[in-house]
Amino acid sequence: MKTIFSLFLFLLFFSFLTAQNISIELFKNGFNNPIDLQNAGDDRLFVVEKGGRIKILNPDTTVNTELFLNITSQVSTGGEQGLLGLAFHPDYATNGYFYVNYTKPNGDTQISRFTVDPIDPNIADPTSELPIIGYAQPFSNHNGGGIAFGLDGYLYIAAGDGGSGGDPGNRAQNTTLLLGKLLRIDVDNPSGGNNYGIPADNPFEGSIVDAEEIWAYGLRNPWRFSFDSENGDLWIGDVGQGSIEEINKVAVTAGGLNYGWRCYEGSQPYNTTGCPPMEDLTFPIAEYTHDGGNCSITGGYVYHGIYTNIQGLYFFADYCSGMIGTVDASGTLVNHGTFGGNWVSFGLDFNNELYIVNISGGSIYKINGEIIAGVTDFDNQNLLVMTPNPASEYVSLSIENDQIYTVAIMDIKGSLLITEDNLSVSEKNIRISSLSSGLYLVKVISVSGKSIVKKLVIE
Repeated sequence: MKTIFSLFLFLLFFSFLTAQNISIELFKNGFNNPIDLQNAGDDRLFVVEKGGRIKILNPDTTVNTELFLNITSQVSTGGEQGLLGLAFHPDYATNGYFYVNYTKPNGDTQISRFTVDPIDPNIADPTSELPIIGYAQPFSNHNGGGIAFGLDGYLYIAAGDGGSGGDPGNRAQNTTLLLGKLLRIDVDNPSGGNNYGIPADNPFEGSIVDAEEIWAYGLRNPWRFSFDSENGDLWIGDVGQGSIEEINKVAVTAGGLNYGWRCYEGSQPYNTTGCPPMEDLTFPIAEYTHDGGNCSITGGYVYHGIYTNIQGLYFFADYCSGMIGTVDASGTLVNHGTFGGNWVSFGLDFNNELYIVNISGGSIYKINGEIIAGVTDFDNQNLLVMTPNPASEYVSLSIENDQIYTVAIMDIKGSLLITEDNLSVSEKNIRISSLSSGLYLVKVISVSGKSIVKKLVIE
């Protein structure tokens, strides 16, 4: 018991440090060139395979034998081509709409809507395709491919600069073209003979010269972008030419920005002929070089899951070196080391836990941090009653003048072992018989947002 208490005191004092230790654990392998990972607001994960298939990965790590969607006959898969992106409509639970971004057999980009089967939620209706928007690709590389709905309900589409090297057609700076841009369209209110509309606050809305779909421009190959689920901030990982990989962060309301490519690669001049002045451009919040085998950034997400030491950090990775890194809101970049994968995408489950996709290994990994008890956690301890303690089979949790929203049980290293979410109950029994004897931490988050951590001894 003395040893256990000493370990607990060590963890308490360690809570004052700003450690950002992360680890990854294999969640599921056996996929064929997985390239994207999304959730539909429930506990399933949807694994997008580059060849044109979407599979359902269940929380118990089983994979449904029947494909959710198979459009292999419609997809070109050479090089950087393929089925590249998936996004579920914000009202997917009601309308069953989801959207895919793929390259057609001729190499051009197509964004289409499909509908889930009205009877079976685990399969899509393959005959339901509704073409939304498409555009020609002059070369086979730099297709972008990411699609996502913002908190504003509009669909955003990442379009690369059209390929080759150095943007020979100066497409990223040309606002009459869709290439080298982040597009923003309204899929719920089609107009003008299209299957989409133009939001009234798009920067070029109403123009007869510039492409009205453009939200931002000056991008080379934005390989994965996302929105912070708490404040809507837009984060973009943009692949560099030969020296610098960049990360952009702006407020979601900041439309019409020019991120600088081909004029600048990251913060460094590349080809400034005919370019606007520097003060008219938006430069990265963070960047890194190709030292150490780096070559191509994969953008990720801002983390808002259960792990306290990585809260609010933006995750990214490098395809070549296997490096995984984070950036905080002020732009501080931390390299957490190389983890051996060809990382092509991140994904979130419906609990905001983070995963990373290794295309070469056909595998999905879960990213783990640490749950560190802080001073404010201990201030709220008396609100939580936990009995029995020590325990062996079950532990009962109750909270005064509030309700339990989330329960997490971790070992002393901060590894998450048991979690239950979306509870909204005043009492909760948790079965713990699967855990070995020893010291554990129980973290409870209340409906009102209070965070409470208590030690639990399992006999």
